[in-house]
Amino acid sequence: MKNGAVDFIIKPWDNDKLLATLRTALKLRESNKEIEKLRNRQDQLGAELDKQYPEIIVQCPQMSRVMEIVDKVSKTDVNILITGENGTGKGLIAREIHKRSSRSKEAMITVDMSSIPLTLFESEMFGHKKGTFTDAKQDRIGRFETASGGTLFLDEIGNLSMNIQAKVLNVLEERQIIPLGSNKAVPIDIRLICATNKNLDKLVMEGLFRQDLLFRVNTIQIDLPPLRERGGEIEMMANHFLSMSASKYDRGKLSFTKESMMSMRSYTWPGNIRELEHSIEKAVILAEGNKVKPEDLYLKKMPGQAMPQPELNGSYGDFEKEIIRKALLRHMGNMTSAARELGISRQTIYNKMKRYGL
Repeated sequence: MKNGAVDFIIKPWDNDKLLATLRTALKLRESNKEIEKLRNRQDQLGAELDKQYPEIIVQCPQMSRVMEIVDKVSKTDVNILITGENGTGKGLIAREIHKRSSRSKEAMITVDMSSIPLTLFESEMFGHKKGTFTDAKQDRIGRFETASGGTLFLDEIGNLSMNIQAKVLNVLEERQIIPLGSNKAVPIDIRLICATNKNLDKLVMEGLFRQDLLFRVNTIQIDLPPLRERGGEIEMMANHFLSMSASKYDRGKLSFTKESMMSMRSYTWPGNIRELEHSIEKAVILAEGNKVKPEDLYLKKMPGQAMPQPELNGSYGDFEKEIIRKALLRHMGNMTSAARELGISRQTIYNKMKRYGL
């Protein structure tokens, strides 16, 4: 029993009792599987609730058109492909479609396809049975099955190998998966949304992406414009992110100077919305007083573009020292918190403090 047996039978056994015991064991197995599925969905929903997502700001004609399409496709279960540069908000649009759909009460399971090692893909996506491989110490439900009833968002689908593309295509065509170590097909009911920053038509021409899979995932394609093409929305987004970060770090009422707003308007934002959000969050942490100045944003100097630079005598060491000093001030000398905000380890910030005499 300690090794996982459900029950035991004393010899000589009674056939009726044996059958009853087997039925009970099968029901228990199904119940445990359902409990695991519910637990996985609960974890996903809890993670979604804990996250703070920026609003979708719509002012330019391109985004107005995007939101018109979102409104129409949300009422259907059609497969959707969202394209756009990194940081343009593909995940936000996917989440908005799910939120407006009839599946909104179920979970949206997000999978970054580029982060799953090839050797673990089938286990992660299709699940596995206990004992299938060395580390399979218990049954595991895959992402496809966990998302059943809700929405499955496959981010960076353009990074899949041809072999994995064939497996995904088969699941989408058959609407069922077979966990590793099992010979029993499990039906799935999902709304599929995919996203990529790559030109999949070009990859098809180069033989790197299956055309039949592309046809399957892009019944409707939504193309997101880069931030540099969204005109006056930059100012609205900047103020929104400023308000969010000021509240997060308890900075009270902050505002941009005219010069900092001009800097943001003239910057090309290669990292798009994500870069804008991170730049403003960093500025809120480092800014002194109630005004965010151009030097607080630390925008990268682009070729042929003169960007405001911090007045730090032109030395990288002085630049780095000032960032660390301000982060430590913000966190009242707490190295762990300051390191976390700067995206470095505690040991790294300790070494740099020692180097700069902080």
